[in-house]
Amino acid sequence: MKKQIAILGSTGSIGTQALQVIEEQSDQYEAYVLTANNRVEELIAQARKFKPEAVVIANETKYAQLKEALADLPIKVYAGTDAICQIVEDSEIDIVLTAMVGYAGLKPTMNAIRARKPIALANKETLVVAGELINDMARLSGTPILPVDSEHSAVFQCLAGELGNPIEKVILTASGGPFRNCTMEQLATVTKAQALKHPNWDMGAKITIDSASMMNKGFEVIEAKWLFGVRPDQIEVVVHPQSIIHSMVQFEDGAVKAQLGMPDMRLPIQYAFSYPQRLKASFPRLDFKMCTNLTFEQPDTTRFRNLALAYEALHKGGNMPCIVNAANEVVVAAFLRDEISFLGMSDVIEKAMSIVSFVAKPEYEDYVATDAMTRRIAQELIK
Repeated sequence: MKKQIAILGSTGSIGTQALQVIEEQSDQYEAYVLTANNRVEELIAQARKFKPEAVVIANETKYAQLKEALADLPIKVYAGTDAICQIVEDSEIDIVLTAMVGYAGLKPTMNAIRARKPIALANKETLVVAGELINDMARLSGTPILPVDSEHSAVFQCLAGELGNPIEKVILTASGGPFRNCTMEQLATVTKAQALKHPNWDMGAKITIDSASMMNKGFEVIEAKWLFGVRPDQIEVVVHPQSIIHSMVQFEDGAVKAQLGMPDMRLPIQYAFSYPQRLKASFPRLDFKMCTNLTFEQPDTTRFRNLALAYEALHKGGNMPCIVNAANEVVVAAFLRDEISFLGMSDVIEKAMSIVSFVAKPEYEDYVATDAMTRRIAQELIK
């Protein structure tokens, strides 16, 4: 029996690479559900190629176009965010890949966990915003959460066979992004076009900006706490510009295990689908004759304040990571519209952290209220 996969966010960078994995491993997997936010033309093309059971477009104004384009195929067509939340509960689905961007991934992930669907987690904001809530739900329902982020997948792979061996620390690697060697003066004038040119990875616009500002790495620090049960002081970030070592784990005896490979997201996607097995794949191989120089340096939290703000949010706990995430989503969107400077993004996030009401033990409704309030305040701060 082929595994039936629901891809939430199939037209984005992770979603399209997941479909490449499904195409290559067509004897193992089928795309059962594909969802998109706005990109209806891409969703139509994917649906015609992969012929899923159902497709969902979040933007309801695109429903008629989607329905008409697929009228000759026996594919169920739905629209709206509620439909995305409901479709993940389908009894035929074996695994849900959450590749939606941002806070929008939280509610569908919660619904999939309630339905006891294994989660291949690519939407890092879900654990950043509501890590404790998600972990509690997953534990109570017995639902596995399999990391797709290259760094967390690397840690997950390093932990294979280490059951019962305590972690001393998790070491997350960061490329440093396109501005690793820039001065503060240079960072003050960087453009959107410059920020969107990542040296190693091909990603969507939002995560590429987050990588340039190192907020992406800050979010990964928060995620690591919930995925691997470690304290903030057990999570270290090291800049590794070559992006060959994807992350490491240090154990109590001082041994360090690392996972290496080419910077290719298809490998962690496939590993989440196939775990605990590994499947033969055509992905590029690491050639040690070509990588003769692996370097490491400490991150600079003076120039890249977002990493420090994420650590601060993690130490504070409660709804503070939710505040950081919502403010970041607003400032990144503004930066992509040329409405705020690169360094100005951190200023707004820091101010939002001091203004929005802190909730020490938030419930789901608190996260919803915090997200809405933070977005409003961040917009006002930008103006």
